[in-house]
Amino acid sequence: MSFTHLHVHTEYSLLDGSNKIKEYVARVKELGMNSAAITDHGVMFGCIDFYKAAKEAGIKPILGCEVYVAPGSRFDRETVKGEDRYYHLVLLAEDNQGHIIYQYVGKNNKKP
Repeated sequence: MSFTHLHVHTEYSLLDGSNKIKEYVARVKELGMNSAAITDHGVMFGCIDFYKAAKEAGIKPILGCEVYVAPGSRFDRETVKGEDRYYHLVLLAEDNQGHIIYQYVGKNNKKP
């Protein structure tokens, strides 16, 4: 039975990830896994380095991102009846059409 971690943060997830991409890929290979993912918080800066390292090691790279979901603006901080209305959502690219994730993350990171 094969296993793949689909929610992994790297050093590109500021204050939340400590995985170094090359060390992560090496460990995945050492454990006999044939695929691995990265889902950094709100950024996809590590995707190219991860893709190259994984391909070089014979690992199938799964590219993704953990995005923030809010009902309005990301700057709104109101709560309704004490409930937290802000969530995280993990997006994974299944194939080459998954580049829509890059467009979404890039577009939303440009907003002030």
